[in-house]
Amino acid sequence: MNHVGSIRVGVIGVGHLGRIHARIYKELMGAKLVGVVDSSLSAAEEIGAQYGVPAYTDVDRFVGEQSPEAISVVVPTVAHFDVASRLARQGIHLLIEKPVTSTVEQASALLDIARDNGIVLQVGHVERFNSAIRYLDGEIRNDPLCIQSRRQGPFSSRIGDVGVVLDLMIHDIDIVLSLVKSEIAAINAMGRKIRTNHEDLAVAQIAFESGAVADIQVSRVAERRLRQMDVMCRDKYYSVNFETQDVMVHHAPQTSAAGSLIEVIEHPLLPKGEPLKQELQHFMTCVREGRQPLVGISDGKRALQVAVDILKQIHFQD
Repeated sequence: MNHVGSIRVGVIGVGHLGRIHARIYKELMGAKLVGVVDSSLSAAEEIGAQYGVPAYTDVDRFVGEQSPEAISVVVPTVAHFDVASRLARQGIHLLIEKPVTSTVEQASALLDIARDNGIVLQVGHVERFNSAIRYLDGEIRNDPLCIQSRRQGPFSSRIGDVGVVLDLMIHDIDIVLSLVKSEIAAINAMGRKIRTNHEDLAVAQIAFESGAVADIQVSRVAERRLRQMDVMCRDKYYSVNFETQDVMVHHAPQTSAAGSLIEVIEHPLLPKGEPLKQELQHFMTCVREGRQPLVGISDGKRALQVAVDILKQIHFQD
């Protein structure tokens, strides 16, 4: 599904998520998957054979032989800065999976490198491309009064290099920061290790200078999977289901002529698609048109900074 003038793109890191990136690039009009890279030769060759592209274990060799214009960086977080900074200095446009880097200092340095080399650098906060969140972005004009978020699921050994804050909570941190324009006034957080050497469940309360408050709860040791956010505004209450991409809008109750309260609930019909495909399509469009992405490195850096502040409180309790 490629055509002349397609953007030459590669994927570095073809674990669980990187394989999905490769599959989507192969499907997208305007993108041409030219190779995959992984530290495991067998993993790279498996995906390369599946999509008919060369497989590599060496990033520099891949870049030298295939001349990619854009790359998805889907390696473990600890390697993000090393891989991304080398590619950015070569003028290659990047989509880096969240969290953008391991430290805020690395994010600041990467921001400078990206700007100096004139590249598009998008951060993979995929929930921003969820139809329900895109709807909220267009609906909410002023800071919400209160946001409550719950993101949980059963334990999986697939994520072992970071705790639940950088694995799950950072999604909701990024969404909260996109909906509330005010500066943060205070953060309170708690967490606990259960199955790993990192925090496996955590709760954070964020207070903003505008008076808005956010309560974020995450767990990767829960019995059932849940992805829910409730946003309370002055005259409406929005309930979001991330998995079904549905929004229920609860309007302020009205009083009837007889004096009884009438509750009005709206269920807007939203266009639903695969959020990751929407994200990668957006990346390709930004590369083609040379414009800034919806979720740039400044957004990724700010979400990481808040996540780090939350982790400092959690680790202080250990």
